[in-house]
Amino acid sequence: MDDEQGAEGGPGRGVVRGPDDGPFFHGTKAVVRPGDLLSPGRGSNYGAGATARFIYLTATLDAATWGAELARGDGPGRIYRVEPTGPFEDDPNLTDQRFPGNPTRSYRTREPLRVLGEVEDWEPHPPEVLQAMRDHLAELEKQGIEAINE
Repeated sequence: MDDEQGAEGGPGRGVVRGPDDGPFFHGTKAVVRPGDLLSPGRGSNYGAGATARFIYLTATLDAATWGAELARGDGPGRIYRVEPTGPFEDDPNLTDQRFPGNPTRSYRTREPLRVLGEVEDWEPHPPEVLQAMRDHLAELEKQGIEAINE
């Protein structure tokens, strides 16, 4: 993003450029600690699992809950409060295809996300809602529709 909107990244850090001031969250099954960096370069949670060129963040707990519940891997889903370390942009997988105007406040970045802490009091989606989303994603995969990862 080219605008100056963003939040101070804390002492010794520059202005984070992006379309939202946060706070920001990342849903995953990974176990990390405050201060750790989450970076692109791992297998995607969707489609064929190609190496992701972006890491995703959101300013809503609901979107982070989907990330935690749908992430590949063993163990429970986790949601972390994160701060972007560089510029970020709207996630075109959601904003261009499903939710014009980005009401989910979902973003992507090529720069790491710094973990600030774990959100422990989030509520999972009801089992039937989660299954409906898994069925929808399986249908997209069957149709060969992959996440935008350019």
